[in-house]
Amino acid sequence: MIVAAATNENLAEISNVLIYSAMAVYTLAFFAYIAEWLLGSRSRVARTAAALTPGAAAKTAAPAVTVKQAGGTAVLERPKVVVRAAAGSRDVPDGPGAHGGDEKGDLYGRIAISLTVLAFALAFGGVLTRALSVERAPWGNMYEFNITFSTTAVGVYLVLLALKKNVRWLGLFLTTSVLLDLGLAVTVLYTESDQLVPALHSYWLYIHVSTAILCGAVFYVGAFATVMYLFKDSYENKLANGGKPGSFATSFLERLPASSSLDKFAYRVNAAVFPLWTFTIIAGAIWAGDAWGRYWGWDPKETWSFITWVAYAGYLHARATAGWKGRKAAYLALAAFGCWLFNYYGVNIFVSGKHSYADVGLGALRAAGF
Repeated sequence: MIVAAATNENLAEISNVLIYSAMAVYTLAFFAYIAEWLLGSRSRVARTAAALTPGAAAKTAAPAVTVKQAGGTAVLERPKVVVRAAAGSRDVPDGPGAHGGDEKGDLYGRIAISLTVLAFALAFGGVLTRALSVERAPWGNMYEFNITFSTTAVGVYLVLLALKKNVRWLGLFLTTSVLLDLGLAVTVLYTESDQLVPALHSYWLYIHVSTAILCGAVFYVGAFATVMYLFKDSYENKLANGGKPGSFATSFLERLPASSSLDKFAYRVNAAVFPLWTFTIIAGAIWAGDAWGRYWGWDPKETWSFITWVAYAGYLHARATAGWKGRKAAYLALAAFGCWLFNYYGVNIFVSGKHSYADVGLGALRAAGF
């Protein structure tokens, strides 16, 4: 028999303070990322146009960019030339990144990353103290799931950076969405720190829900890359067909990796986490057998978890066997992520089922003005 521990109100309050502090630092990081994009050099963002202009292929191999620093000279990473997915005969280089390849933009980018790390540490502390306040896993309701999910998504981003992956361009979009997610959590979805319903008192809570959160965070990163791929691919197509994109689109999209790089990145992260999503569904079925006496009952959450699995399986299968790459595969990937989002928000909030203990109810939404 599991005896529920009393709620430690002091730790619960500390958790709230840490989450709000994380939001404040994420806001600072957001402005630093904005500065990186706006103040980075605009003179080094014509690689794609040069690569797709007849007779200008030699211009695509841009030299390494050097910047002076105290104690020596630092060399920013040279953009890599990759083969564009939609037109294998053309070589299109990756963009120089949000900093535009210069010292000033790079400085703001490093500040933004430092602030992101600090905000992540604060948010992680908020999740941890929330768990300690009730001595259980910190994902027993939608509020806790949200703050853990957003923290995990930022953690995935920072791990990719630590692995030297070219994902710094993701920082601005990630911090923007994380701020929106946390804002939703502390306003509409907020739930007082409390004990769980009996069905959730299981070690499977740590296994099943934690893997679901991790899968969602990686799918989230993959979806962002897919959206950016669609924009960059349209931009490259327009240039290849002799069109002239606007100056804002040029300045922004030239700094992103090539469309083929974005396409490959999205595919790889989705493919890497798909086996874990499969395990998540299996673990949920085992837990359902322990808690409710049946492994599968087509509860709305179970149904949409399976639909999400089928959607991602179809996307991966189409790429592996039918040779689907580019925009068709991207639309499939976004449809699959849409299924995951509905499973997360739609099922929990608007659909009744055995997972109703995880939602906030329509009453809370209406009270918040939705």
